[in-house]
Amino acid sequence: MLIHTVLFWLRKDITEDQLKGFTEGLESMKAIQHAEAVYVGTPAATAERPVIDTSYDYCLTVVLKDVATHDAYQLDPIHIEFLKNKDLWERAVIYDAD
Repeated sequence: MLIHTVLFWLRKDITEDQLKGFTEGLESMKAIQHAEAVYVGTPAATAERPVIDTSYDYCLTVVLKDVATHDAYQLDPIHIEFLKNKDLWERAVIYDAD
């Protein structure tokens, strides 16, 4: 199993329509056949602790079978379409875990 997690820091000047398009794009990842599960969220309202980073705006977590499935996910037309939103974020960080 491979867990693919992406944290997004959005530009501060995006419009409501751009934000809507971004979040719809994230949600569209749920239709990718290679993904066993897809979760989209924002920082949780858990108690503040020094080890918790809540500076990001959105988080995408995708559960995939293996690295080969991850590679196919990366080439899926839905994923490629979502990447057209990359001008809406200032930063994205990816964590892949086995």
